[in-house]
Amino acid sequence: MERKEQLKEPFFAQDISKVFQTFETSEKGLTTAEAEKRIESYGHNQLNEEKKKSILVKFFEQFKDFMILVLIAAALISAFFGDIADAVIILAVVILNAVLGVFQEAKAEEAIDSLKKMSSPEARVRRDGSVVHIKSEELVPGDIVLLEAGDVVPADMRLFENASLKIEESALTGESVPVDKDIAVVTDENAGVGDRKNMAFMNSNVTYGRGEGVIVGTGMATEVGKIAEMLASSEETMTPLQRNLNRLGKYLTIAIIVIAVLMFIVGLTNGRDVVEMLLTSISLAVAAIPEGLPAIVTIILSLGTQKMAKRKALVRNLPAVETLGSTDIICSDKTGTLTMNQMTVEKVYANNQLQDAADVEVKDLPVMKVMMYANDTNISGEGELIGDPTETALIQYALDKDIDVQAALAKEPREAEVPFESERKLMSTIHKMTDGMYFIATKGAPDELLKRCTKIDINGELQTLTDEDRKAILDSNHDMATQALRVLAMAYKIVSAVPDEVNTNTVETELVYAGMVGMIDPEREEAKDSIAVAKTAGIRSIMITGDHKDTASAIAQRLGIIEEGETDAVITGAELDQIDDATFAKTVKKYSVYARVSPEHKVKIVKAWQKAGKIVAMTGDGVNDAPALNTADIGVGMGITGTEVSKGASDMVLADDNFATIVVAVEEGRKVFTNIQKAIQFLLSANLGEVLTLFIATLLGWSVLSPVHILWINLVTDTFPAIALGLEPGEKDIMQEKPRGKEATFFSNGVLPSIVYQGILEGTITLMVYWWATHNPVHAGNEELIHLDALTMTFATLGLLQLFHAFNVKSIEKSLFTVGLFKNKIFNLAIVTSGVLLGMVILIPGLNSWFNVTTLNMEQWLIVLGAAFSIIPIVEIIKFFIRKFSKKNNK
Repeated sequence: MERKEQLKEPFFAQDISKVFQTFETSEKGLTTAEAEKRIESYGHNQLNEEKKKSILVKFFEQFKDFMILVLIAAALISAFFGDIADAVIILAVVILNAVLGVFQEAKAEEAIDSLKKMSSPEARVRRDGSVVHIKSEELVPGDIVLLEAGDVVPADMRLFENASLKIEESALTGESVPVDKDIAVVTDENAGVGDRKNMAFMNSNVTYGRGEGVIVGTGMATEVGKIAEMLASSEETMTPLQRNLNRLGKYLTIAIIVIAVLMFIVGLTNGRDVVEMLLTSISLAVAAIPEGLPAIVTIILSLGTQKMAKRKALVRNLPAVETLGSTDIICSDKTGTLTMNQMTVEKVYANNQLQDAADVEVKDLPVMKVMMYANDTNISGEGELIGDPTETALIQYALDKDIDVQAALAKEPREAEVPFESERKLMSTIHKMTDGMYFIATKGAPDELLKRCTKIDINGELQTLTDEDRKAILDSNHDMATQALRVLAMAYKIVSAVPDEVNTNTVETELVYAGMVGMIDPEREEAKDSIAVAKTAGIRSIMITGDHKDTASAIAQRLGIIEEGETDAVITGAELDQIDDATFAKTVKKYSVYARVSPEHKVKIVKAWQKAGKIVAMTGDGVNDAPALNTADIGVGMGITGTEVSKGASDMVLADDNFATIVVAVEEGRKVFTNIQKAIQFLLSANLGEVLTLFIATLLGWSVLSPVHILWINLVTDTFPAIALGLEPGEKDIMQEKPRGKEATFFSNGVLPSIVYQGILEGTITLMVYWWATHNPVHAGNEELIHLDALTMTFATLGLLQLFHAFNVKSIEKSLFTVGLFKNKIFNLAIVTSGVLLGMVILIPGLNSWFNVTTLNMEQWLIVLGAAFSIIPIVEIIKFFIRKFSKKNNK
């Protein structure tokens, strides 16, 4: 049966009677029969499940890369002509790389699964005139749902009953405190999700009060459903590392085909056998392709993830390790990432004086007593504070001041109360004192509370509340509000008896003003320093939040994201809606702070920066962050406060929710990139040396190195040192450098010319040794033994050349003696291991005949060692002139 599309009207801007009429329902709810019909029409209240790829499909998708296909072709041709060993080794490398690739997929699948797990399992709903419990997936548009504290909202609802209802929506909107709900019509049809006060959204949490609402959206038609749809439809972003590897593969493939064809033609022109030249061309292809590169890059990235894990950054997607190092922009969610996601008392106004909360001695102040008494926070047996974050902040402040809250409440217990209502913005409690009198504690909005006060407590003396006092109080209230503090005022009075009728008219009159407190979700202590470090590294921090513009601006100033008075850098989601994508991409650099934004806005911001050519990291912990986390070049989720949805959409998760860890991860990412560059410089200069050796030898009619020799060198003397170069310690000034930019490649910063001249050196030295071996034969007159000696010396020289050359690659420009010869213990072990493995196939009888090499005498070994070692002093001299030239150009 074809599903009926759900309505997408702005129900928050409509009168509730019209909403009832639209859904053909009433406060009594639907009948069971009608609900069953609607399930048939609209489907179940659950998120769509995307069809997942099988492991087999994912495995075969790893073979799309053209360089991999060239390797497979080389293996098949080798096998066809009887070189089984070569074919097996090549295919083993290719399959290993594919297996590793399979484990790096399916972020969006995990994110959507997590969204489904968040859903409320059951809901209380009116059916057939009675309140019943049903599975949330069976809810339909038009159902009437009852909510109370502790419930998870099961679908998107238009509220029509409200008794002090508060709903925590930070995972969806980014707003740091629970929202006071209201049933009044929202007049702005374009109001953002956070401003739709008469709506309750799927997967948000009821923290206080109770309410009723009519379901206006289920499953994929909810706000959470829209996020799931965005996640499912978002395109997988290619990381800089993947772009670089693809580009490298393209260049290498073209070069390999051109050189192999040219070599084949030259050989045939010189009268060589067709099959012999085909095998020689395969040798050259094997020499040119760094077949170990995919595995080596994967290993270097894996080692990078282990280092990051030790520093609380857990990488879920391997290429993200390197992406961090190239980050230009960090778009960070405010709540829980830059701030503590924990309301904290910061200012206290008492005795007509505004002070920092830490400096006030509040133990005997009436303002402290009211904070504790007019408060619904529960303290568990383990000391955990349970309740509204604003109220728990007040109790936490009392506890921080060494006040025994539970003892105070036990001594003067609550006898009655006037609950909070959003219309009057006040709450009051009545407590029996030890002398038989009753203490009334009232807290609420300063302007509303002042209307109920006639006196003021100043240093324990009750004085008439004058106009000057009111002005001073309201001025202080304004000062705190401009600093983005949430202000609550406190008042009290002492009466002889509890009124017969406990209500606002009998309790909340002729009060004594006690003071005010200003609260905020404070910035993390380490966040400001981290933002400064990021700025030094050329990385711009952008704050994105669901909070109001003033709050966002104030926090951004405190963090150093914007300067004081820099109002042009702050923009709201509503203002952003007025800017089309093309214009925004051109003006995005103007803005550093985004307030009252929706998930769509976050994606728009990330894409605008990407269009500006920047590599973007997005941090976040809420469901609302998931689409942007998925769209960004690298998504960074929060391990402690983060939802499973945001973690599932992320490339990396911060185990400690610490913004500073991102900067640490960026540093590690930069180290990984430079180390991959070193590995590539080492591998390609070695492979270029091999190609030149084979190509020039063919031109000269020399027969040097078979495919098995090249593969052994590539897999033994190339692979271990290349992996070990991935463990090189980073340069000390790595975080003083600017981001390398989106267009930077592995060949940037002098790597390409280094590959070229070092490859030419390796090829030249190797050919010189071959020439020496043929012109200074040990076995004069025996052409077969002369050729075998020359082949062995060429093989040994090329292998040892690469081992000695690995020391040169520790730095592109700096001297080996400045970088340090033996600091990297793994590198030293790799060189020794590779040297032993190279020597084994020459020195061990039986093994050397399988490799078609022979043992050498002392003179031959001295020539080989001297020629191989010579690359170190030669490169040192060239580096010296490079440094001189660079200094001259920089003057």
